[in-house]
Amino acid sequence: MDGQTRSQIRPGMKVRVVEKQNQRTGKLTEGIVQRILTKSASHPHGIKVMLENGIVGRVKEIIE
Repeated sequence: MDGQTRSQIRPGMKVRVVEKQNQRTGKLTEGIVQRILTKSASHPHGIKVMLENGIVGRVKEIIE
């Protein structure tokens, strides 16, 4: 699943995000969602979240 729809993402889920400085390279960082930062229902570049380790990025993949 891609991370463009807010309703698919919940705190505690394992996801892969792309950080702002890695958007050009597309390097993904894996972690557990702590908070959802995007207020809108969807976003074309992915929902912005904060991971438990403090990293902020846009969700590119939801890991089942």
